[in-house]
Amino acid sequence: MPYLSSRKSFEDAQDLISRFGDNAGFEAAARADRSRDLGNHIHFCHWRQIERLIILLSVDDVVGTVH
Repeated sequence: MPYLSSRKSFEDAQDLISRFGDNAGFEAAARADRSRDLGNHIHFCHWRQIERLIILLSVDDVVGTVH
């Protein structure tokens, strides 16, 4: 399960999904790679989490514990 440190993580995922559709995960991965190449480990981790969140949001089944 991805860890969301703030609402911004969800908003970033939502923005990528609305702008890139099915390619949103690829865009998040590209942004993570770009951040890694620049030596920015904070943004690298952020975009990797966004990539995982986008994948999780695309699944139609319930994942994890239901309360």
